[in-house]
Amino acid sequence: MKPMRSPARLSPHRTIGHGAASVRRAAFAIAAMGVLSACEQNTFVPPPPPKVDVAVPMQRSFTRYLEATGNTAPIKNVDLVARVQGFLQSINYTDGAFVKEGTPLFTIEPETYKLKLEQAQAAETGAQATVRQAEADFKRQQELVQRQAVSQATLDTSTSTRDNAQASLLQAQVNTKIAAVNYGYTNVAAPFDGVVSAHLASVGELVGVSSPTQLATIVALDPIWVNFNVNEQDVLRIRAEARRRGMTVDDLRQLPIEVGLQTETGFPHKGRLDYAAVTLNQSTGTLPVRGVLPNADRALLPGFFVRVRVPIDQEQNALFVPDVALGSDQAGRYLLVVNGENVVEQRKVRVGPLEGELRVIEEGLKADDRVVTAGLLRAIPGQKVDPQLKKIEAQPIAAK
Repeated sequence: MKPMRSPARLSPHRTIGHGAASVRRAAFAIAAMGVLSACEQNTFVPPPPPKVDVAVPMQRSFTRYLEATGNTAPIKNVDLVARVQGFLQSINYTDGAFVKEGTPLFTIEPETYKLKLEQAQAAETGAQATVRQAEADFKRQQELVQRQAVSQATLDTSTSTRDNAQASLLQAQVNTKIAAVNYGYTNVAAPFDGVVSAHLASVGELVGVSSPTQLATIVALDPIWVNFNVNEQDVLRIRAEARRRGMTVDDLRQLPIEVGLQTETGFPHKGRLDYAAVTLNQSTGTLPVRGVLPNADRALLPGFFVRVRVPIDQEQNALFVPDVALGSDQAGRYLLVVNGENVVEQRKVRVGPLEGELRVIEEGLKADDRVVTAGLLRAIPGQKVDPQLKKIEAQPIAAK
């Protein structure tokens, strides 16, 4: 009988090698799972479209104005002069005072001219007496000729005497009127209501010696003129609008005019058009125009530089957007508009005047367009956005 063989033993080296391989496989599996897990976590997810505020344009009535710059001027401006020779006897006003029409301002040595008037009146009285005597003599000689008591030559002499006396009377009457006029010139009065400048001659000074001497200047301040110029394109546009509305020249002269000083907000002074020149100035291509304004408080002084505007048209459904929504480039002004697919578009527009914080858009925009009003830096033309619909609030308009 063969002896039994004891069970074979595993080599220590084989056991260790098999275990290491298992460990390596487990580590590889764990690493692979980690790599796969990392790949799944880093998958790119596009960000959501940026949010921007959009609004449809505001619609409201809009008055289109012709705007210009001009200067104020007095409607009356007269130099007060001495029209007779004499010593200045008195100055009857305070420099810079407002005076009413007919107020005595200067007195020029009236006594001499009063005596000349009385002398002329006396000569006129004598001439009247001579005429009465000559007329009576003529009638008497006429009766005598009819009775053939005197000759015709005597009647002719009487007729000549009468005619000469009547001519002398006419001359005396003219001399009286001239003396009265000269006497009236000794009192220089205000020809109209206005402000009188500082006097240019002193009491006791001889005036009116060789030519009329200027004594002062009087200026009427109420009402007051405003002169400005309208360029040729605006003239053509206004004439076309006037023809469309069937307006006459008289109607144009009744157009309201608004004026503002450089330190004032808006156009607080109201008036109307008064005059437009017949021809354009060829050197400037403009038409001189004038307006007239009441100026009872004398807020406007002659020579002021003013802003002028004249309403020429009114649009009922003008489109307004916030002025901050507008951009500009070399091609001009533009707006960013979000279309039906929420994609931003750049829209070229033609802008009009600014009213408050809102700008009139005259061309390039429709009433239902969604205009980007906030988040402009996030709105890129051609890219999608998440539009947040807002409402444009009416902004206060500058004082009229």
